[in-house]
Amino acid sequence: MASVAIEQSLSALFQEWAHEIPTLVLPLAPSGSHRIYYRLQSKHHVAIGAFNPNRQENEAFTSFSHHFRGQGLPVPEIFAEDLDQHIYLQEDLGATTLYSYLLQKGDYFPDYLVKIYQRVVEQLARLQVLGGQELDYSKCFPRTDFDKQSMLWDFNYFKYYFLRLAYVPFDEQALEEDAQRLADYLLETDTSHFMFRDFQTRNIMIKGGEPFFIDYQGGRRGALQYDLASLLYQAKANIPEDIREDLLHHYLKTLNTLLPVDAEKFVSHYYGYVFMRCVQVLGAYGFRGMYERKEHFLDSIPYALRNIKWLFDNDKIPVKIPALRKALEELIASKQFEPFDKIKASSSLLTVSINSFSYKQTGVPADGSGNGGGFVFDCRFIHNPGRYEPYKKLTGRDEAVINFLRHHSEMDNYLQDIFRIVDLAVEDYIERSFANLQVNFGCTGGQHRSVFAADALAKHLKAKYGIKVVLHHIEQEKKNWEN
Repeated sequence: MASVAIEQSLSALFQEWAHEIPTLVLPLAPSGSHRIYYRLQSKHHVAIGAFNPNRQENEAFTSFSHHFRGQGLPVPEIFAEDLDQHIYLQEDLGATTLYSYLLQKGDYFPDYLVKIYQRVVEQLARLQVLGGQELDYSKCFPRTDFDKQSMLWDFNYFKYYFLRLAYVPFDEQALEEDAQRLADYLLETDTSHFMFRDFQTRNIMIKGGEPFFIDYQGGRRGALQYDLASLLYQAKANIPEDIREDLLHHYLKTLNTLLPVDAEKFVSHYYGYVFMRCVQVLGAYGFRGMYERKEHFLDSIPYALRNIKWLFDNDKIPVKIPALRKALEELIASKQFEPFDKIKASSSLLTVSINSFSYKQTGVPADGSGNGGGFVFDCRFIHNPGRYEPYKKLTGRDEAVINFLRHHSEMDNYLQDIFRIVDLAVEDYIERSFANLQVNFGCTGGQHRSVFAADALAKHLKAKYGIKVVLHHIEQEKKNWEN
């Protein structure tokens, strides 16, 4: 369904629910799926509108949500739904995720963040046990249980989209035997409760200091340990090991108020599920990063491999997996996914000058460094938000324009290709002690597409290399950013 048709359908559903016409229909930042979200607002009401072409996922999410709300669990209320048109309206929980707290923490894991995580694991235990009671598991998609078949699917994903694409040699039969052995061991534990399946910080909203859970449409019946492992060993969260241990015991304390638990047996299987989750996410990172070539997924691979190394070094895997261990240990030793030396990069001579400009007004900027110029990227083929009235007075730094470009254009894919090209030059220039590189982004007016692209590259280079970046938005600076 085209974006205009989605917005019209959501507006009609909102009007039917709120008895008011929405005065704001704002696309929100895209998720890692095919779902598209909007914030719809009228004088007295606000809701998040969702479009997802997968009807089974929609049925799972809305069914689970109604059930969980009935149990008093922290999930969004479903206001209205039209599953024939693949849309529904849900409660607006704000814009703050637990992941956004992680982005602010720096190298130190503060006490306030530990307290938030404590509250999260308390509510997780309640969701798994209370939420799983009398839940209609027939709505689960694609499978009712996280069973042996589900685990083997994850192993195959890991095998073909991570090991194979990373050119890691392996004995296929031996690897299959390891996977079968590990799955049999993991299924010895209690697998009769609700398993969120993708329980990580982007799916946890923080509102009024309390956690709320979203995006559990992939949930099914399974082991309690899996979701806790997903949260505490989320790759880029990089939680210190002593804090992980404390949170594990805090979770068990809460769980004991809901059902009797053999803590020693739980913990033994828990580390097996940590490994299982690491394998699953490496498959996902390989598919998204190496196959679809989306670089930010590659950034998480070193963290996931360090988690696996810690499990191996501390003998936390209670079952023999020799072929799997050999393949992963060789990969870890190769350091092929370790990032470029940021200390070396940040102390280099290199300055990258990044400009946005207008082909119509100014043309390609001159290079004042004496280096003779650099990259020029043309953004004019990208779908232009400036053609639409709501965006005419905005720039590429406004949320509405950013979300338009990320949802309704090829900008993200375009930038991923640009990042790869520029990164090659940056790393070569650092090695050769070059001092200057210029990168220019042009569009028709120098207001929307080129501004967004220039900002995105500047952010990428600072995060990845820590090098000096000089950023100019030529047309917007001439207007003092008055549009």
